[in-house]
Amino acid sequence: MTGPHPAVAAVRRAVRNFLAGCPEVPAIDVALSGGADSLALTEAAVFTGRALGLPVRALVVDHGLQPDSARVAAEAAGVARKLGVDSAEVLTVEVTGPGGPEAAARNARYAALRAHHRGIVLLGHTRDDQAETVLLGLGRGSGPRSIAGMRAVDLPWGRPLLDLPRATTREACHALGLTPWEDPHNSDPRYTRVRLRTEVLPLLEDVLNGGVAAALARTAAQLREDSEALDSLATDFLARHGKPDIAALSPLPASLRRRILRNWLTAHGARGLTDAHLRSVDALVGDWRGQGGVWLPGGLVVTRTHGRLAMNPPETRGD
Repeated sequence: MTGPHPAVAAVRRAVRNFLAGCPEVPAIDVALSGGADSLALTEAAVFTGRALGLPVRALVVDHGLQPDSARVAAEAAGVARKLGVDSAEVLTVEVTGPGGPEAAARNARYAALRAHHRGIVLLGHTRDDQAETVLLGLGRGSGPRSIAGMRAVDLPWGRPLLDLPRATTREACHALGLTPWEDPHNSDPRYTRVRLRTEVLPLLEDVLNGGVAAALARTAAQLREDSEALDSLATDFLARHGKPDIAALSPLPASLRRRILRNWLTAHGARGLTDAHLRSVDALVGDWRGQGGVWLPGGLVVTRTHGRLAMNPPETRGD
């Protein structure tokens, strides 16, 4: 008796190894779009869930952005049931908000999945998606957090396929006799990520003689490790000192100082921080010339007073 197709086995193995390294979960939810990545992931989740005695549910988000979106969502749920999920649900969302259609759809999707999940939510992001995310971060100059890409485990989200290329999920679907849905948005050049996928990455692969997606994914993994180390040091500093103390902050490397400041600011309600914001706040420590407070999004102001940094009031001035 022959075993499963190598691509099918690779996806199943990725899911099994991922779940083996996760905290104990009561159930597996799979975010299913009907595309190749999420279809292959659903089959592997069912296969692994049976072995582990865990129920598996498919969650299909209908964004309502195309005339036949309800039919596509219903068909995806039907395929999931044929694959053996314990249940399949269609979640209808309204896509509104800032940031363009891509960002608004993503925010609506994640909000719906978060509201309905009952265990870990498996997402079908592959190594190629990770490479695209790294390139987007590089292009936006968003700093190491963005370039570090997506985490494999970021509860409730789980991404078992980050080490597999997109080609593997397509091969797995073909071997399983599954016909993935091809989202027309995935070939629309108006979207930045589509142009990265269809123009930029193929050009880089050609110019650099291949292996670019894998190299970008490795870079992201290395940056995540560095970022997690800095986060740990920053957390330890704030646990010992509470508010940012100038005397304790000043001798620290700038990268660690800014990580401490970011953690402190976000813990106190700051949102939408940019690198420029952090550098301006850091200048209150490392380049102090008696300057006034630093204004942040949401009307927050950071000032230096009596050897410490403080969030509001804006009228407080230097030491």
